[in-house]
Amino acid sequence: MSAGGDLTVLEHRQVSPAHGISDAEKSFPLSFLDIPWLMFPPIHQLCFYELPQCSKSHFIQTIVPNLKHSLSITLQHFFPLAGNLIVFPCTDPNTIPRKPEIRYVEGDSVSVTIAESTKDFDYLTGNQARKADEFYPLVPKLGSITKESGSIKVPLLAIQVTLFAGHGFCIGLTNHHTACDGNARVNFIKAWASISKFGNDESFLASGSLPFFDRTIINDPNGLDAILWSQVSKTRVPENQPQHISGNADKVRATFIMTLEEINRIKKSICAKAPTLTHVSTFTIVCAIAWTSLVKVRDAIGGNKDDDDRELFGCAADCRARTDPPLPATYFGNCITGCVAPAKRDQLLGKEGFLNAVKLIGDGIHERFKNKNSIFAGAEFWMQDIKSYPPTAIGVAGSPKFSLYDTDFGWGNPKKCEIVTIDYSGSISLSSSRDSKEDIEIGLSLPKIQMDVFETIFSNELRSVLVEDQ
Repeated sequence: MSAGGDLTVLEHRQVSPAHGISDAEKSFPLSFLDIPWLMFPPIHQLCFYELPQCSKSHFIQTIVPNLKHSLSITLQHFFPLAGNLIVFPCTDPNTIPRKPEIRYVEGDSVSVTIAESTKDFDYLTGNQARKADEFYPLVPKLGSITKESGSIKVPLLAIQVTLFAGHGFCIGLTNHHTACDGNARVNFIKAWASISKFGNDESFLASGSLPFFDRTIINDPNGLDAILWSQVSKTRVPENQPQHISGNADKVRATFIMTLEEINRIKKSICAKAPTLTHVSTFTIVCAIAWTSLVKVRDAIGGNKDDDDRELFGCAADCRARTDPPLPATYFGNCITGCVAPAKRDQLLGKEGFLNAVKLIGDGIHERFKNKNSIFAGAEFWMQDIKSYPPTAIGVAGSPKFSLYDTDFGWGNPKKCEIVTIDYSGSISLSSSRDSKEDIEIGLSLPKIQMDVFETIFSNELRSVLVEDQ
């Protein structure tokens, strides 16, 4: 048992797949859709569960054993997450090193930390601006990176379950994006929740949600695998990246909600005002308001006074059903492509800023998916494109389609879900709302002075757009 500030670690252990795997060792090559994520830090997800009757004894004697047992069963089906990313160091600067792979060896496991926090549960699960670094003790740290026989082992997943006695608990996950995208990660979380709630995997197996692991099924006629690896191998790889987060003491995170009624009114107004727009959806509307509000925040506080007047909005889209051949919906890995909307700052600041943003984001999505041949068009330039993005570029983490608020481990649905990764990724987060699947939660992490201004500008922007509907 160890203590550190507001957090006390009660237990730390490794959890392995329940009954072992048929083969003693399994290896999975990275596809060209996995390789770019080697450059990115891990993903951090927190789900808070309200349980006022949750005493420390109930937590230790009932909740923790249930979560560890169900996790073990879940890992039997999602066993690559118990494995490691194997990185082969470059021994000759004039050659390209062997491509990393995901490898599971019998006995591999996931690091699980059980802790107790004295922080204010209601404060952390609110929508108001909260200090970003208040959440970091709840974020699990990946296990130790180890070197052995000419390779480096990087853990793929870590979990932390934190008690707030008399209030509830928090389940935190940290995973390397190289292992899987958000769709696959959420499928793992939901499988774990189902197995925890029902005490076995019968319901999960009956749902037809077993993960599909074969990455060789991905068609790569243009040799993107070799092209992207030759680029990424010369840059940062996971063994050089920080395995946990710290700092950001000046940042706060807050949640803003757009209701279905507001979204539908705006959608109706846009279709009447600009009937030729290619793609008007809940996603484009919500993102457009967030994007224009953020640009106006920087303009209001003097953050746009540099020579670079470029702005860019980017989002990832699932491609499983759009690849040739299509991948199973349960494909476990990365299968997303990027949609980008570049803009000049003046396009987003004027009276027509919101409408321009809707058009630009919609055009970016339409261009990417207008035909099968365009899904991965330009992929050989992905790495160069990312490096050329303006520093003000905005991305999106999460998706309203994931419905994380449905993940009931047996003690009810989450009170609040947070993607901590947005503290340093330059992204906003999106999810369906806790209280209504049709409403949308927008999560932001900004320096406090910017968040204060954003609250006002976002409210005014939303009000202005809704007035146009009347």
